[in-house]
Amino acid sequence: MSIRLEHLNYIYSAGTAFERQALNDIDLEFPDGQFIGMIGHTGSGKSTLIQHLNGLLKPTSGRVLYNSEDIFAEGFDLRRLRSKVGLVFQYPEHQLFETDVFTDVCFGPKNLGLPKEEIEARALAALQQVGLKEKYYKMSPFELSGGQKRRAAIAGILAMEPEMLVLDEPTAGLDPKGRDDILDQVAKLHSERKITIVLVSHSMEDIARYVERIIVLNHGSVLFDDTPREVFRHYRELEQVGLAAPQVTYLVHELEEKGWDIPTDVTTVEEAAQAIAGTFKSMSQR
Repeated sequence: MSIRLEHLNYIYSAGTAFERQALNDIDLEFPDGQFIGMIGHTGSGKSTLIQHLNGLLKPTSGRVLYNSEDIFAEGFDLRRLRSKVGLVFQYPEHQLFETDVFTDVCFGPKNLGLPKEEIEARALAALQQVGLKEKYYKMSPFELSGGQKRRAAIAGILAMEPEMLVLDEPTAGLDPKGRDDILDQVAKLHSERKITIVLVSHSMEDIARYVERIIVLNHGSVLFDDTPREVFRHYRELEQVGLAAPQVTYLVHELEEKGWDIPTDVTTVEEAAQAIAGTFKSMSQR
């Protein structure tokens, strides 16, 4: 599965006094199986862009291609696309509405017209995949904690067996353990099911730790599109557009400025620890 955005533009309130260009000539490809991070300052166009991936928004100009087909061409099945490209919004309560969690997770596959047995089997498997305990299945989704609501919302998308999972700030408002639990589950899903993941986040540490590619948006345009290591080399440019690099990036640069012979392209705590240990070992052998 591949989704391609070709010269995509999107204008809010076009032709009115409130007209605002949210996306400007976006040209991106989302190939099968990648774990992609998307970052940008508030108002950079992240949420607008991801809503084009399954046709929730129609571009003002340009095209969205799913396996080389224009999703807004006559005869294209948008309903099928939305079962293949699942979007989990920042606020899970926007997606949870049934009387209990299990019924809510069954909603998506039920709308696909599947038999009752398959619907329930998919819902059960999805709930197990996100690590939500069985004691919560018959509870109202609105009785759950923030982290549990996010798990339930993700399970509702996974039950449709999507080819792409798009997560808009899935850890917002969670404590560190809750954040790690959610993202570890997402990483496990990516590893086991090989589906494409698009993670929108303000946490540079989370982005650096999990993704293999980063797309940086600035005022509706693509500023960078590369590996975490290459993107965070431009930490000064990121600062100029209201972003930053992971904290370890600044640490190793400070150590280098103090005379340490240390690589400055590390992006995670684990890499920084190895680099520092290697530097100590080298110094001790002199």
